[in-house]
Amino acid sequence: MEKNFGEQFLHEKDPRLHTTKPVEHEMEKKEKAGKEVSQKPAEKIADWLEVIKKTHIGHRDDPRVLERIKDYYHKEHVIKEKDIPESYFENQKRLAREQGHGDIEITDEMKTQLSEVIVSDQESTLDNWVDYFSSSDADSYPMWSKYWAFNGMLKISSFDKEKHAFAKRDKDTVAPFPDLNREALAYAVDSIVKKANKEKIPATDNNPELKKLLDGANFGKLYAYAIEKVTPTEENELLNTKGEWITYPKNSDHMPLVESLQGHGTGWCTAGELTAKTQLKAGDFHVYYSHDKDGQPTIPRVAIRMQENNIAEVRGIAPEQNLDPYIGDVVNKKLAEFPDGKEYQKKSADMKRVTEIDKKNNAKEELTKDDLRFLYQLDSKIEGFGYHEDPRIKEIIAKRDIKSDVSSVTGYPKEQISTTEEEAMSGKIKFYLGDLDLRHLHSGKGHKLPESVVGDLDLSDLEYIEGLKLPKSISGDLDLRRLPSAKGLKLPKSIGGDLYLHSLDSFKGLKLPERIGGVLYLFAQSDEIEKLRKAYPNLKII
Repeated sequence: MEKNFGEQFLHEKDPRLHTTKPVEHEMEKKEKAGKEVSQKPAEKIADWLEVIKKTHIGHRDDPRVLERIKDYYHKEHVIKEKDIPESYFENQKRLAREQGHGDIEITDEMKTQLSEVIVSDQESTLDNWVDYFSSSDADSYPMWSKYWAFNGMLKISSFDKEKHAFAKRDKDTVAPFPDLNREALAYAVDSIVKKANKEKIPATDNNPELKKLLDGANFGKLYAYAIEKVTPTEENELLNTKGEWITYPKNSDHMPLVESLQGHGTGWCTAGELTAKTQLKAGDFHVYYSHDKDGQPTIPRVAIRMQENNIAEVRGIAPEQNLDPYIGDVVNKKLAEFPDGKEYQKKSADMKRVTEIDKKNNAKEELTKDDLRFLYQLDSKIEGFGYHEDPRIKEIIAKRDIKSDVSSVTGYPKEQISTTEEEAMSGKIKFYLGDLDLRHLHSGKGHKLPESVVGDLDLSDLEYIEGLKLPKSISGDLDLRRLPSAKGLKLPKSIGGDLYLHSLDSFKGLKLPERIGGVLYLFAQSDEIEKLRKAYPNLKII
């Protein structure tokens, strides 16, 4: 394999890349540090990409670094409110008239609200790509190919199904960034890696269209082609759950696995050769295939990826790689075979319950109090098999009166229930639903928090607890990582997630919660940690 073949590919695609400001800036830093700087374009690009790799991947376990990276990309690539074209607002007026609302006036306030939605949607869809490329799931992709794909993604907009192509993105494009289809991405990256390394690509032998796309090396066009190639499974095929599990052993040939997945629209990055090869080096890979029309097990429905002897992940083919509504019993039976299958069984049970509640809600049936406690995650977090929360949860809640629901279950009056930070900090709220981000607080003085928070409570910049009474219960994480002293600190009785106490000078006199569902993070002397371990034998301490 030719050295720096990927970086050479980038140079050939953009002969000016090695002279751009970001690359030259890193070369100057390297030179000042007394290190030798190559003048070969491919080597300069390789050095620059190594720096990007260290910042994006080397710190991926630190959410603050990732947030700073995202903020940078937001500033560089997300539309500015001033750049939203007037034609967009005129189009909103036209749509309102067509929907029977008459001739409406788009006020400045409405423009601001519409603009906030556009910006937020672009930020969240851009974040999906940043999260994925920074995660271990994308470690099998060479860094240069990530740059090629990410840089190409920044230039495209929404997908036109009639034209089978992505629209171009300009500074005044209001559409979100394109959806992340992991399978299509894997197909595009695999193909371009082979192209750059001058490998033979059999798929192009009788496919002049693909050959032309690879010669052009345009990410948007190749990604569009890949999306069209990975056709999702029809709904009526999902009703049939008869099939069989097939195990691909650790270190076995990855191609049978890849070939069994491609073209089925699973959305799994394992459909890419690079990812499949990497994953099979780590452990066995189990796939459940349901029967096709000919009675053959060819339709992939569930993947269980192992990391040595432990379950690393379980993925389905529903949105965000959650399990489809029909396959739960098959998964439960299989999970019982694994030592760590219980935690995954909870996820399977949760997804089945969400499906039942979704059907009830769509049929306009009344939800029970138990249904509502589950839906609003009052007792425990709903866990699924996807990268993000099951989208059905928000869809169901969006159709309901949240405060009435929560009031009927908790007994708190509606006026004491909040879902916004502004209300939560008014001093009149006792119950808060959602993550409460109070990183802007440095002192607790003058602030009153709700009695109960169903979600995370982020007080990570708080340095003075004085005057601040923490909630009695928090269902998610409590972050007090900058708090230097335990003086005046009375922790909640129950914390469902992690507790961050990185900076406490001492734990003397501090009473920990009766329940911590996650991990206790702290910096302490070894003898103090041992005392805590003895006092709380079931608590995981890091």
